Amino acid sequence: MQSISQKSSIYSRICTGAVALAAVLVVATLADRQADDPSFITLSAGWFDFNRKHDQGGEFRLEYRSNRKLWHFKPFVTAAAASNGMTFLGAGFLIDIYLGRHWVVTPSFAVTWWRGKTEHLDLGHPVEFRSQLEVAYRFDNRARLGLSISHYSNSKLARKNPGAESLMLNYSIPVR
Repeated sequence: MQSISQKSSIYSRICTGAVALAAVLVVATLADRQADDPSFITLSAGWFDFNRKHDQGGEFRLEYRSNRKLWHFKPFVTAAAASNGMTFLGAGFLIDIYLGRHWVVTPSFAVTWWRGKTEHLDLGHPVEFRSQLEVAYRFDNRARLGLSISHYSNSKLARKNPGAESLMLNYSIPVR
């Protein structure tokens, strides 16, 4: 016979799973509402390592964000350089979540190739993973202006994994 705490734990797991499934379905539905968006060239500038402040500097980024979809996810490629000499080249996937006609939330994930160890910051491994969350205003011509926060990490591919964060201002230009 199951105790009350075991029943509560099972009920909690079922509820958590149901909420997660509902969230995925809502995100997928919201992502497809504005399917007419084009591909984008995104120019970004911001503050590298703003959080831990081991080796702060400016970061500049160029991305191509495709409008092609694999299920609900769109591929993109990225190139970034920081004023401390670090560079990142990579590719990944993103999903656009539309909140009304003008607001877009875009979580993304990319695998990048990093180089540029400095005296103050060594990210530990040439392979770094970038996770990012962007909130953008979408103009009537489909261009976007947004803010994003990113986290670079090697996900423990190496013993050393300090990570770094970036705060960026992004401007996405539609490619027709």
